[in-house]
Amino acid sequence: MKVISAIKIGNMKDSDESKRGKVGVLDVPESPMGDEDVKIKVAYCAICGSDPHLVEGIFGWEPPFGLGHELSGTIVELGKNANKKGLKIGDKVAGNFLQFCGTCYYCRNGQEQFCEHTRNEPGMAEYVVWHESQVFKMPDEVSFEQACLLEPVSVAVRIIDKTNIKIGQRVAVSGGGPIGLLTLQMLKMFGATSLTLIEPIPQRQELAREFGADFIIDPISQNVEEEAKKITGGLGFDLVIEASGSPKAAPAACNIAAKGGTVLYIAMFPKDYVMPLNLYEKCYSNELTISGTNVSPYAFPRAMQILPRMKLDKFTNKIFTIDQAEEAFEAQVSGKYPKILIKCNDF
Repeated sequence: MKVISAIKIGNMKDSDESKRGKVGVLDVPESPMGDEDVKIKVAYCAICGSDPHLVEGIFGWEPPFGLGHELSGTIVELGKNANKKGLKIGDKVAGNFLQFCGTCYYCRNGQEQFCEHTRNEPGMAEYVVWHESQVFKMPDEVSFEQACLLEPVSVAVRIIDKTNIKIGQRVAVSGGGPIGLLTLQMLKMFGATSLTLIEPIPQRQELAREFGADFIIDPISQNVEEEAKKITGGLGFDLVIEASGSPKAAPAACNIAAKGGTVLYIAMFPKDYVMPLNLYEKCYSNELTISGTNVSPYAFPRAMQILPRMKLDKFTNKIFTIDQAEEAFEAQVSGKYPKILIKCNDF
C-alpha cells in the first residue's frame, strides 16, 4: 500500500538535523482490522498547512512518519461489530483522523482534545483503517473533493465554539490560509462586523472579499495596528483570530484587540517560539482573554451539517496524484493555491 511519508534525508545523526526530512512515497502493509473498525479506500487527502512543517522538523517530529489527515473515501470493509452508526460498504465518508479512547480522565471530563491514548493513521494513503466512531457518512450532494475538507471545516467549527462570538462584534482574522478563510466564512454567518483579513497574498485577499470580508490589511505594505485603529474607530477588534502561524504576526494580534476582547492563537507555531507579552497591559489593564485550540473535539457532527453551506469549490481545484507527492508539496509551499488535494485512488 502506498503512503506519502516524511522520510530522513541521508544518514543525518545530529539531534537537530535528524528531525528534518523530505517527502517520499513508501510501500507499507495495510493495517489490520479490528471488530469495530472500518476500512476506507481513500479518494482524496488534502494537504494541511502543518504537513510541510512536520516534514521540515519545525514541530520536532523525527522521520519517518506518515502524513495527511484530511481525507474522504468509500467504505470497503466493516468489522463485525462496526454496526452502531448504520454505516454500509460503499458509503461515501470522511471523518476525524483521531480516535479518542473514551476512558481516560480527559475523555470522561469533556476534554477529548487531551486524550491520553489517541490513535491515528496517515491519511495520504491508498487505504486507512479507522474506528467506527471516527467515520461519518457524507450527504449525497457533497463531492469526494469537498468531503475531504470535513476535517478543516471541523477546525473552523471548533474555533467558532471558542470565540463565544456575539452578533455585531468587530472581528479580525490574521492569516488567509484555508483555516483562516473557512473561519472567516463562518464568522460572516454569525454576524461579525468590520470583518477584516490580515494577509499579504493578493489571491487570498480576493478570496476573503468573496467570502464576506469588509476590509483587508496587507501587513507588508501597511501598518497593521494603525489600520486596525482606522477600521474600528480606535476601539480595536472584539475578537482577533491569529491563523497565520507566523512569529512575525503573532504579537500584533493582542495589540489590535479591544479592551475586554478575545484573542485566539489557532495556528501551529514553531515548537520553540516564545512570544513576549506585557501582562500588565494586556491582561490587567485590558482584560484580554487569550487562548488557543487543539484539534476538533465534538465538532464533526456539526461540521458535517454546515459543510454543504460552505463555499468550497476554490479549495478543490488543484489536484495531484499520490505518486506526485513531491510536486504537490512544492505547490503547497508556494502559497499559490488555496488548497492542494492528493488523489489517492481512482473512483
